[in-house]
This record gives sequence, C-alpha cells and structure tokens, in this order.
Amino acid sequence: MSRNRKNAEPIRISGLSIIDIAEEGKGVGKADELVIFVDKAVPGDVVDVRIVKKKKNFAEAIVEHIQTPSELRQDPFCSHFGTCGGCKWQHMEYDAQLKFKHKNVEAALQRLAKIDTSAMEPILGSAVNRYYRNKLEYTFSNKRWLNATDMEFEAEGREMNALGFHVPLRFDKILDIEHCYLQAEPSNSLRLRVREYALKNGLSFYDLRNHEGALRNLIIRTSSTGEVMVVVVFAYAEQDQIKGLMEHLKVSFPEITALLYIENQKKNDTIFDQEVITYSGRDHIFEQMPVENGGVVKFKIGAKSFYQTNSEQAYELYKITKEFAGFKGDELVYDLYTGAGTIANFIAGSVKQVIGIEYVPTAIEDAKFNASLNGIENTIFYAGDMKDILTGHFIAEHGKPDVVITDPPRAGMHTDVVERLLEMEAEKIVYVSCNAATQARDLALLKEKYDVVRIKPVDMFPHTQHVENVVLLQLKS
Repeated sequence: MSRNRKNAEPIRISGLSIIDIAEEGKGVGKADELVIFVDKAVPGDVVDVRIVKKKKNFAEAIVEHIQTPSELRQDPFCSHFGTCGGCKWQHMEYDAQLKFKHKNVEAALQRLAKIDTSAMEPILGSAVNRYYRNKLEYTFSNKRWLNATDMEFEAEGREMNALGFHVPLRFDKILDIEHCYLQAEPSNSLRLRVREYALKNGLSFYDLRNHEGALRNLIIRTSSTGEVMVVVVFAYAEQDQIKGLMEHLKVSFPEITALLYIENQKKNDTIFDQEVITYSGRDHIFEQMPVENGGVVKFKIGAKSFYQTNSEQAYELYKITKEFAGFKGDELVYDLYTGAGTIANFIAGSVKQVIGIEYVPTAIEDAKFNASLNGIENTIFYAGDMKDILTGHFIAEHGKPDVVITDPPRAGMHTDVVERLLEMEAEKIVYVSCNAATQARDLALLKEKYDVVRIKPVDMFPHTQHVENVVLLQLKS
C-alpha cells in the first residue's frame, strides 16, 4: 500500500550543523549527503529542523529549535522580522553578512566562469545599514496577514485592512507595518498617517483578488538634499476621496516637495504607463552627488525614474567604477544600460564623450534632462533595445569606444550584446552587476578576448543577500 504523503509524519533532524549560507540567503547543512537549506539559520548554528520540501538531491527545512546558537547571531532589530520579506539577514552580524556576500560572489565567478579570484578585493560595506533606502513602495490591502495574536480575536473583531509589504509567496496577503528600518523619516510617519486617515474616513483598501477598492499603493521617495516625494496610487476612488487625502497630506506634511497621485485601474501595479498628476509642489525631486572637481552633479527624480535606492552607497559604487576605468581624459565611453544616465553624467567631466544606451525611453529623457541640468555637453543618449541599437553601423557612426561600462539588469546581457562587445574590442570593460551568477555567465564568454584584472563587491543592500559586483576586464594583448 502506498503511503499517504499528505498524512505522513514530518521528517525531523536533530542537531544539524549549519556550515554555510546559500546565495538566496538560507543556511546550509548536510545530513547523510543530503544538502538541506534552512530558513533563518546562520552558519555556526546547531539546530533541530523540520523538512518542508524534499527533492532527490536537496531538501528545504525550517528551524524548530536552536541547540547551539552561532557566534555570528544577533537579535533582530525589527519586530516584523520572520514574517516580512525584507531584511532577512538582520539576525546575523553585519561583518558576517559582508563575509558571506564576498564568498558568494567569489564562488559564482570561480564555479561558473572559472575565474581566478585570488586577487579579489575586499567587499565594501555600507557605512549606513539602517534607514538607507531612498524609495519604498507600500501596498494597501483588505486582506491583512494575521499573526497568532490576531487569531485570538473573533473574526468580526479583527482589523483586516493593511498598509505595508507583501508576505513572501503570498501575493494577496499584506503585512501591516508599524515601523520600517529601511527608510528615514518622514517615511514611517507618512505611512501611519495615511493609514489612520483612510481608516477614520472609510476609504476602502484594495482587494488584490477582486480588483476593487479606493487605495492601492503608497510610494515615498526621499533625497539627500532633504526633498520628499509622495505618490498615492488610487484605484476606484471618488474625486472627493482623492482630494480629501491629498489635502490632508499637504497640510500635515509641509516638507513634501512633490505631492502626486495616480489612478491605476489595471490589474497590475506598474505605473510606467500611467498618468502622474501633480497635486502640489513639483512633479520631481532632486538628488545630487559630489564630483572630483569639488562640485556636484544633480539628478532629477520623477515618480517613474530609476535611481539607485541606496544614495550614499551608489556614490561609492560609481567612484569604484570610475577608478576601475582609469580615465585619462580623452576616452570615448559607451555606457550600456545607462538608466537615467547617472553613471554617464557622473563620469562625463573625466572623459572626452559618453554615449549612453537604455531600453526605457522615459529614463533616457531623464538622462538628457540631467545632462542639461548640469551643463554637461559631452553625453549622447539613445533609447531602444540594446541588441538592436548596438550594431556595427552604430559603432561605425559613433566610433569604437575606448572603455565600455555595462550595468545590466539581473538577467545579465543578451548574448548578442556580448558578441558585439567581443567584436568591438574596447581596451577596457567595466562590468557592474547586481547578480554574480549572470555576471559570471557573461564573463565566461568575454574571456575569449579579455582578462579579468580587478574584482570588487559592493554592498548596496544591508541585511539582505543581495550584492553588487564590479569587474574590470582588459583586452588581451
């Protein structure tokens, strides 16, 4: 008789030693050659676990008891830890986080690209590891995630509306956030005031399954210049409801420099195809970075603009990128996946010309505006699919680059783009990546003509497993 797997006794393992941490952030242990990925376990822990998923070569488990805590453990600082999908590593000391991020980048480059990492430079940690983000997006929902305390109340006594973040693997459940350590004030005060106003005035929270309700999303952007942008995304709201909330925010938070709203009735949350309406102030805020001549380069940030979400560490990342390139002043530079032209405009004063290419047309408009804003006249920007724009004709028209800077999305570069880089034979390529695995895949192809001469990881997102990595490639002689 086959065993009824649904009613089978769960598999438990006692005294499992956690020996490593995986790229996705889970602890790693081994039992009888079976690799076990353990959620919220830290290397050095000895734990009792329960298997929740088992495959032929690996299993996934959760901690039921910590027999011996790792020396790398620390108390999580956030009350939402364990339920919220953010800051998953806050139970591990920050120096240890950096060590494992460095190790994971190194392992990916060695395993997937067979690169010698013996001269890899130490990871650069973030000087600020709380309240470091300049942008957060919250979701309204009438299906709040309920914890054990909530379940003690009768159903009719539970508050079901929430304003916060998605619970991992549950698209329709939102964790109501009381305090978030990712973004500095007035972020928490704004979110709490909006929720309070909505509940007091009977504004309905969005139903993620049935697609109905007045309030959908809240986006808050801040800048190092002290400016604040608030974008309220409504779904099916009456005009008096919109005006009531927006006016309440305008009066309650005079520090808001860009107060905007969107009416999005699509079935997805993306706002790139939506009209942004300015309620008060400007339709943008400004960010700025120092440059080597003692001045600053300014960036216009709109509701839809892309900008690195850790402003302080973005400056460090761009400085490393520039240092790796080793500009002498007469270079033609191609900046691939230029976004809003932040790197292009940052390095423009150190080179002869920068040509930036980006898929998103609105980002290119921002890049052009930012160049004009800073009086930069040696940048040219093009919008379109990288593999379609970066052709032999394009290179013949604009010239062969001396240096290529490429900062692609997590998926890495299209193979056609890699082929074009091999054909161009620029003297140097500086490859900035937020995904060491896809970066390694591309580097394996580029090794045909390039040597990897410098590697430096940069931590942009403390308390998460994510890490940026900068690689300098030199054309083989």
